[in-house]
Amino acid sequence: MKKSYVFTGAYIAVSIAMAAMAPAATVFIPEGNAGQVLEVDAATGKTIRTIPGLPAVHGLGGAPGVPYLVAGSFAEVTRDEAKAAAKPEGVSAGDHEKHHAAPAPGAMPKDAGLSLLSVLDAKSGKLLNRIEVPGAVHHTGVSPDGKYAVATHPAEGGISIVDLETMKFKSFVATGDMPNYTVFSPDSATLYVTNAGNGTISVVDMARGIVSRNMVVGKTPEHLVISADGTQLFVADADAGIAHQVDVASGQTLRSFDIGGELHGIGLSPDEKTLFVAAKENNQLVAVDLASGALKRAALAPQPYHLAVVPQTGELFISSRQEPRVWRVDPASLSAVGDIAIKGVGHQMVVRP
Repeated sequence: MKKSYVFTGAYIAVSIAMAAMAPAATVFIPEGNAGQVLEVDAATGKTIRTIPGLPAVHGLGGAPGVPYLVAGSFAEVTRDEAKAAAKPEGVSAGDHEKHHAAPAPGAMPKDAGLSLLSVLDAKSGKLLNRIEVPGAVHHTGVSPDGKYAVATHPAEGGISIVDLETMKFKSFVATGDMPNYTVFSPDSATLYVTNAGNGTISVVDMARGIVSRNMVVGKTPEHLVISADGTQLFVADADAGIAHQVDVASGQTLRSFDIGGELHGIGLSPDEKTLFVAAKENNQLVAVDLASGALKRAALAPQPYHLAVVPQTGELFISSRQEPRVWRVDPASLSAVGDIAIKGVGHQMVVRP
């Protein structure tokens, strides 16, 4: 028998009100040596929750529609300490012990250190798993299709690839001197890794787990962002004080923008008409009009550091390297419209709808 449903005016009004109350997006902020991640409402900056138990959390990766966040620790641990890490809820002692068994011979670089990636449920903040990786983790990333997580290891000269379907370490890929930051292609088939120590971006074929080519880009490429169609990379050449626009297909640098001073975070506006750069040394936020190449500068002190763009509103979240705070910044005026007090230093932020 076919059922019919009648939606009353009161029911619809309540539903609309509830939808309006729901946050359009949330921002996850790793708090470094405070050992936790802070989740805030992107529209208000108000705290939703804190996720504790993440020592020296620096890298935090996520992707829209993927149910996981992947947090990396900048602190190394011994194997005994790794085994003694808190067992995720719902994981049997046997599975936990198997998970922390020594990696297969040849899986990790010889004499590498050891640290832990923590896989979190993005909705609840619950710890799902801990995965051993070779050495201190700087930044992390999650593929758009949710199959892989990656972590950069500056001291080891490469990246870790983790299979998120099996929750296991998959492989280590040597990329170059001091790998720093990563972005995936929109189809998840390719990973781009900046190597700050030798002025290159490594192009990693994810299916084969190899570097397929290297692009020479500036002197010290660090943070980067990719266009929505995957054809352009925008790279912060940190020590040189320059932002580069790179054509992915040819590997050629198309344009360079002289920002000045040491740089850090970088991001694109949702319409991809503006590039934002955190000019840490000069205490500035710089907006680059990509149509004209014109630069707009605004004071932001002290030391603007990591930068994240909220796709729904275009608002910027920018942490300070010197103080425990994150600014909410209007993208048009480049002025701060809010200030979020945090614990520790805000590192690689993730925005989720």
